[in-house]
Amino acid sequence: MFDGFLAVDKPLGLTSHDVVARVRRLYQCVTGSKKVGHAGTLDPLASGVLVLCLGKATRLSEYVMHATKRYRAQVTLGVTTTTYDTEGEVVSIVASDHLTRADVEALLPRFVGQIAQVPPMYSAIKQGGKKLYELARVGATIELAPRTVTINALTMTAWQPPAFELEVVCAAGTYVRSLAHDIGQALGVGAHLSGLVRTQSGTFALADALPLDALDEAGAWLARLVRPRVALSAYPSVTLDAAACQHVRQGRAVLQQSPIPDGVVMGYNEVDELQAVLVAAQGWLKPQKVFLP
Repeated sequence: MFDGFLAVDKPLGLTSHDVVARVRRLYQCVTGSKKVGHAGTLDPLASGVLVLCLGKATRLSEYVMHATKRYRAQVTLGVTTTTYDTEGEVVSIVASDHLTRADVEALLPRFVGQIAQVPPMYSAIKQGGKKLYELARVGATIELAPRTVTINALTMTAWQPPAFELEVVCAAGTYVRSLAHDIGQALGVGAHLSGLVRTQSGTFALADALPLDALDEAGAWLARLVRPRVALSAYPSVTLDAAACQHVRQGRAVLQQSPIPDGVVMGYNEVDELQAVLVAAQGWLKPQKVFLP
């Protein structure tokens, strides 16, 4: 009953690890287990939805992590920094008062769809076994190759020059800091990310996230625990009878009872408990991860 997902409203200034550590202490007091992780980090200078995985759900983090994200981002024109946000050192300051809201909005469609994006040097991506921000802190310069990311929608929601606010809907792996930087470069004045709130991650919305200061309230986190059936609703699912459950627990494939597109499928028993992550292929459902009672 203590396995599932918890959406926390991470405040500014804390790392994702700070939040995990706090929830882990509470979880251990109730269950004796330390199995708490996260499904995608948020920078200390960002707030909003941080999805935590508790108990057996820690083995499902990759499936939640790849969900579509929604952000409210503040971009400040005319100032570029080493980290592409307010934490870094200022690299350049350029006048931007000649730009209008229409100028920026006309540019935004260029950044919608599949685009090439270079990750910021101050990021957790690994290069040669070391995280980029570790290399950056010792002065190393790495030529980073662009990666293809997907931005589903980009809408300006406020214009207060030299800053403006964007609603960003994007696939996992997108760096909003890089997006802010690239928009500034395209406008010829530079820019940096001056504020970021994650308002949604997959099925988890900010309105339903538990404020961090409410974690210690009796049963607050347990009442907000989301079961895998809800958190993983974007994936196709099948109901396995008792015989099929036994097969998958033994690592054996089962025949599909109805056509399912090839790919990841969630297999539940007849009382909606997740039994296995399956892979559909050639008419069979092959166990990828099995969850024993």
